Amino acid sequence: MNTDVKVRYSDKELEEFRVLIEAKIDKAQKDLDLIKSAYMNDGNNGTDDTSPTFKAFEEGSETMSKEANTQLAIRQEKFIRDLKNALVRIENKTYGVCRVTGKLISKERLKLVPHATLSIEAKNMQKS
Repeated sequence: MNTDVKVRYSDKELEEFRVLIEAKIDKAQKDLDLIKSAYMNDGNNGTDDTSPTFKAFEEGSETMSKEANTQLAIRQEKFIRDLKNALVRIENKTYGVCRVTGKLISKERLKLVPHATLSIEAKNMQKS
């Protein structure tokens, strides 16, 4: 058996990823809070223009803005959940292992997409 093949990242490497992920969770949570506060304050911008055209445009824009903010918030919540799941994989020492091939996901990929569960190889297999 070839002992050169790494089956998991070392505890030291996992710790580095944990720090990176926790920082991303903090930033993502702050971004989510901003999105939610913008959503809550959408209707309170104090613009009382009496022009009916402006009013209709304003209401349409407000609806679009609320929908966009809701979608942003949903995506942000999923991102945070995915990052927290990555922390669980770090605890279990399974972080960075592709769930399809069982091989290690490259460090470069994990630094860009720290919640990745698929290697590029597995991702490409899905496309074909």
